[in-house]
Amino acid sequence: MFLNFIIFISMELVRIEKTKELFKKIPKEVKEIWEKLIENGYEAYLVGGCVRDLLLNRKPKDWDITTNAHPDEIQKIFPDSFYENKFFTVGVKTNSNDPTLSVIEITTFRLEGKYSDFRHPDEVKFAEKLEDDLKRRDFTINAIALDINGNIIDIFGGASDLKNKLIKAVGDPNERFKEDALRMIRAIRLACELDFKIEINTLKAIKENASFIQFIAKERIRDEFVKIIMSKNAVLGVELLRETGLLIEIIPELVQCYNVSQNKHHKYDVYTHSLKSLDYAVKKNFSLEIRLAALFHDIGKPLTKQGEGPDCTFYNHEIVGAKITKNILQRLRFPKNIVEKVVHLVRHHMFYLEVDKVTMSAVRRLARRLGLEHLEDFFKLREADRIGSGVQKAVPY
Repeated sequence: MFLNFIIFISMELVRIEKTKELFKKIPKEVKEIWEKLIENGYEAYLVGGCVRDLLLNRKPKDWDITTNAHPDEIQKIFPDSFYENKFFTVGVKTNSNDPTLSVIEITTFRLEGKYSDFRHPDEVKFAEKLEDDLKRRDFTINAIALDINGNIIDIFGGASDLKNKLIKAVGDPNERFKEDALRMIRAIRLACELDFKIEINTLKAIKENASFIQFIAKERIRDEFVKIIMSKNAVLGVELLRETGLLIEIIPELVQCYNVSQNKHHKYDVYTHSLKSLDYAVKKNFSLEIRLAALFHDIGKPLTKQGEGPDCTFYNHEIVGAKITKNILQRLRFPKNIVEKVVHLVRHHMFYLEVDKVTMSAVRRLARRLGLEHLEDFFKLREADRIGSGVQKAVPY
């Protein structure tokens, strides 16, 4: 009995120590708002991505508090706040110079009705319990809450999934994806960012529901796609998009490159070469524009291919590819400056100077055509293209 008591005390001391370490990572702006809600007699919890990141020892990108206080009650406690949505989320302004802490969002426990458009709930209602709020969330690792005493509220096994590095939908994955089809791409993005795997039933549900992504605003798809491309596992992300059927819904032109064989200058088909080029750009930590250009630079090849075997040709594929790239980026609502730069890189990625015939006039002509401000990016894209070919002596001079 006494031994059990000692073990209990030891475990409690370990828990308290872990709690202290956890709370050291929470900014004072968040703590002050959190404590003030509780001082006024309300329940309040940290919830979602910030709790997930704390448990993973990552720095949270934003902070979310959920509470049983209604928006009007929250605004009485925090006069310097705003409430401009239908989802019971109040933004509380702080004096922080950190943009991630300048506004802390507080959301009332809520229940959501049917999603007729696969994007927005037809109805949002106040919920009485934290459990009701957690069960409407997308993935188990995002459905973990933390109370002010350091206790983890984990109804759906999110902590276990964090330990096992799994992205798993809360409840029935088919229901979660029909509520908001963007969650399918978000699952892949989280897998890329966290280096996790997607749980088998969740992955199966993505494949079954991929066509519903067409109901999602292109801007939302673009934002998730950019996060995938900028992650360390970008190639895995693109391949998961293809395998689940999402890529053919959002960038069918890239899927058309799959299994399109190339000539003797390339070891891989067009699609695999594009991924290998992207992989090099990721490893070198190149910019978003170069990564997009690496992925799309040969996207015109399926339409320009002539012949088969080691001597097949792809004349003017860079011109056709530039037009296709422009259509893709504009369709996904990329900013004009990004569209113009990526299209320019794709259009002129075949630039050429014979190393033994270089003259100053030839260099000047090349610089005018490519743009002096873009030369470094063209060299980086050429590296990615050459290394991605997979053939010997691929490193460019």
